[in-house]
Amino acid sequence: MSAAETGTADVLVVGGGIAGAGAAYELAALGSVILLERESQCGIHATGRSAASFTENYGNGVIRRLAMASRAFLTDPPAGFCDHPLLSPRGMLTIARADQVALLALELERARALVPTIVAIDPAEAIARAPVLRPDYVAGAILEPDARDLDVNGLHQGFLRAARARGARILVKAEVEAIAREGGRWSVTTPAGRFSAPIVVNAAGAWADAVAELAGVPALGLVPKRRTAFNIPVPAGMDIAGWPLVNDVGEEFYFKPDAGQLFVSPADATPSPPMDAYPDDLDVAIGADRLERATVLTVGRVSHAWAGLRTFAADGSPVVGPDEAAEGFFWLAGQGGYGIKTSPALSRACAALIRDRRLPDDLTALGLSLSDLSPGRLRRGGPASPQPDLTP
Repeated sequence: MSAAETGTADVLVVGGGIAGAGAAYELAALGSVILLERESQCGIHATGRSAASFTENYGNGVIRRLAMASRAFLTDPPAGFCDHPLLSPRGMLTIARADQVALLALELERARALVPTIVAIDPAEAIARAPVLRPDYVAGAILEPDARDLDVNGLHQGFLRAARARGARILVKAEVEAIAREGGRWSVTTPAGRFSAPIVVNAAGAWADAVAELAGVPALGLVPKRRTAFNIPVPAGMDIAGWPLVNDVGEEFYFKPDAGQLFVSPADATPSPPMDAYPDDLDVAIGADRLERATVLTVGRVSHAWAGLRTFAADGSPVVGPDEAAEGFFWLAGQGGYGIKTSPALSRACAALIRDRRLPDDLTALGLSLSDLSPGRLRRGGPASPQPDLTP
C-alpha cells in the first residue's frame, strides 16, 4: 500500500451513490473530503436503478417537503454542473378503480395541501392523456402537471464531477473493512488504503446499518426493500412520448415512457438483505398482470428486467444527522425510493448540520425540523454527543 493511497481529510463519506455524491459536493465547499465507494464505480446499486422521476406528490410529508426544496436546484443547477437540463416535461397521472375512489379523494386533499397545482380530472381526460387505459378500469384520476422526468445519471455525475472540482477525492474499490475511533478521529480501513477524519458520513445505502456496526455504532433498524422494474416494447406505430407517468393510487403499479419502450413496475417492496438485487420472475409477472388489467396492452415480451434496493427507516423518512451515541459519526441514509429527487435538499441539510448544527432556512420554512430527520428519533435515551466542527 503506497503513501498516495492513504490520506486524511476533514470528512470521510462512505458510499458513492446519489447520497454520498451529493454530500461530497456540498461538504467539499467547506473542507477536505474523501469519498469511499465499495464498488468499481459509483452508483451501480439503487442510484443506477431509479425510475428517474421528480414528483412532489409521492412519499410522506417529510419526503414531499424535501422534494419541494430540491426543485430549484434541479431546475437551475449551478453553471457548469451539467451540459443539458436535468428535468424534462412528463406529468404524473394517479388513477383509481371504482373501489379506490375514496382513497383518491383523500390523496387529492393531502396532495393539494402542499402542491396546489395538482387537480382532479375526469376519466375521459385521463384516458386521453394515456390512451391505453381501459375505460372500465379508470373511475377517477388526479394530475400533477409539474412532475418531471429526471436525468439521474446527469445529476449523479454532476455531483461527482463538481465535488472533484472542489478538491474531493473519489475512491472506488474502497469497501470499508474496519472503522475505529482513535484520538478524536475515525480511522477507516479499506482495500484502497487507510483513511482518517474527525467526521464520517455514513451514506452507504442498504449497507448503512452494517457500516455503523463496524464502527461500534448501534444500527437503526434500516430495512432495504426490493423494487422491481422492467421494460416492454409497445405496438408498432403507437406514439407514447407525451404520455405522463401513470401511477395507481393504491401503489400497486406504475408505468411511463422510457426510451421508446414502456417502463413498468409492480411497486413491490420486499424486505431484503443488503445485496446486488436482481428481479424475481414472480414480481415481473405480477407487474405484467396489473398492467394488462388496467390497459389494453398485452405483455408478450419483456425487453429487460432489473431490481434495486430502497432502504427505509421505520417511519419512512430519511435519517440525516449526528449519532447521539458516537462523536463524529453522521448518518445520511434511509432515503427509501426518494433519494434522487430529494438529493439536493438532503445534501445541503447534511452540510449545514455538520457546519452549523442547523437546517438550511428554506427547509425550516417548509416545516421541516431536526427531529424529522435525526437518527435520535429512532432510538430512546441520551443527549446527542458533541460533533466536531467543520468550518469553511
